[in-house]
Amino acid sequence: MFRRNRADREFREAQRAGQAVLAMHTELPLPDAPGPVAASAAPAATVVPDFLPPDFRAPSRQDVSGFMMRWDLPLVIDGEVHACHCDAYRNWIVFNMRDDSVWLRCPAGHETEETRLDTAWYNRNSGPVDHFHPTLEDGLHHLGH
Repeated sequence: MFRRNRADREFREAQRAGQAVLAMHTELPLPDAPGPVAASAAPAATVVPDFLPPDFRAPSRQDVSGFMMRWDLPLVIDGEVHACHCDAYRNWIVFNMRDDSVWLRCPAGHETEETRLDTAWYNRNSGPVDHFHPTLEDGLHHLGH
């Protein structure tokens, strides 16, 4: 009990010391900050757009037909290993389409919609988007299929 009270007291003291340091820095002028400028000497401010130019923007979800990722391990859905009718059970390509449906493609090229998976599952299990492909074949080639 006393150990916990001592730890709480030390934590509160550390918080107060940290707040004092922060308060000290807000009162002091920053060394690299320029001094106040008279209003008449200030140049006319140019308005800079807040967004990136269109060439630098990543496509939005509505701009692409869908997303795809590799799934090399056996795909377990609701406690059972999902297998294709050709007996393939690993090395899937998982597609997340614009309409929030999830499709699976086995290494043999069979595609089926998997209704037990959704966009939330895809987002939890996929990494960041690293490439955008103009065609499905280009994306499959990039993923090794």
